[in-house]
Amino acid sequence: MEIIAMTRAELTRLEAVHRLAAGAVNQAAVAHELRLSVRQVKRLWRAYREAGPTALVSKRRGRPSNRRISQELLASALALIRDRYPDFGPTFACEQLRDRDGILLKRETLRKAMIAAGLWQPSRKRRPRIHPPRERRPRRGELVQGDGSPHDWFEGRGPRCSLLLFVDDASSQIGAGYFAPAESTEAYFALTRQYVLAHGKPLAFYVDKLSVFTVTTASNGDDLTQFARAMQELDIEIICANSPQAKGRVERVNQTLQDRLVKELRLNNISSIAEANTFLPGFLTRYNAQFAVVPREAHDAHRRLSPHEDLDRILCHAEMRVLSKNLTFKYYGKLFHIEEPTRERRLRHQRVLVRARPDGELAVEHHGVQLAFQSCPVMQRPVADAKTLNPTVDRTRLGPRTPDPKKQRPVAANHPWRTPTTRRLAS
Repeated sequence: MEIIAMTRAELTRLEAVHRLAAGAVNQAAVAHELRLSVRQVKRLWRAYREAGPTALVSKRRGRPSNRRISQELLASALALIRDRYPDFGPTFACEQLRDRDGILLKRETLRKAMIAAGLWQPSRKRRPRIHPPRERRPRRGELVQGDGSPHDWFEGRGPRCSLLLFVDDASSQIGAGYFAPAESTEAYFALTRQYVLAHGKPLAFYVDKLSVFTVTTASNGDDLTQFARAMQELDIEIICANSPQAKGRVERVNQTLQDRLVKELRLNNISSIAEANTFLPGFLTRYNAQFAVVPREAHDAHRRLSPHEDLDRILCHAEMRVLSKNLTFKYYGKLFHIEEPTRERRLRHQRVLVRARPDGELAVEHHGVQLAFQSCPVMQRPVADAKTLNPTVDRTRLGPRTPDPKKQRPVAANHPWRTPTTRRLAS
């Protein structure tokens, strides 16, 4: 007895043809049931009468697909992965083969081939952590998440550094990125300048509780950091998150870039912070085109800079100083004098704001009005020889000391020396 292997669809066709052979239905009803044309049903009926149920089995079974991938192409792709992309995942390797080598493969096809060749193993799924979801902001610029990622970005080819990012909450678009030796106020000033010039002023920055953004000492709890003072002048709110999960979008972007960007830097042989900052804008453009989403509302919440908002004046180090009665103040060991003869009396003992611009120039302001000033030399006492300041006297040559009656202090009447006990002991 011959056994014929059939799929479920072929068994359904066989049952319909049996009813057609028994005269229970006509060809039009079979065509409607199988969702075929009447002409196709006629072909099936003719083949069934000639060869029986075997005619309903697909002739392509057991044969290679016409759309199969060339084994030579797949072997060359795997060889490139072994040579250039040994630690790449299937998705990123597929993109690099397409962009750099011109090899077009489906991600799932490459994934199966890499697993079979032992080039990649799927990671074990971790138990998901439950965090309360937070809905995205509807418009771009309402909330921008910021964070720094210290990492070995150059894989030992260069110094360790930090990548600073600003990611929009509504679209997951990376608005600005900057490589710096560490997370510092100057680095975040440079990142903010890059973001504001490209997009405008957002409504709020969502950051962590780094000392750059908030004062951590209890004694200065009401003071502002340099970055917070600058954002207050730009009218940008700073919101400090209590946990990394609260600003999860920028944290996930950092995790992705620690895989993708590290390998891109390796492929382009980049090993310094300056080269990385030059390469970063093009990479972020490609990243945003692939991973950014469309916000719910088309209106952009970013604001333009007003004419009086000078970034060189705001994004800098600023400190308060108190003027002396001579209208002088000291700033990091140097003495400066205010040249305001018409306002001399009003400026005495007043607080002024000294700004150190990025180009190294100083500016002095009083209630928003810039003051003219000049540097003056600090007068120092001449340093004399120690023997001159503390001469040594040989008292053996001067003879015994004679007390001076004019320099002797009188003893008080109630002094203990004047008590009877003291006088008896003295006698």
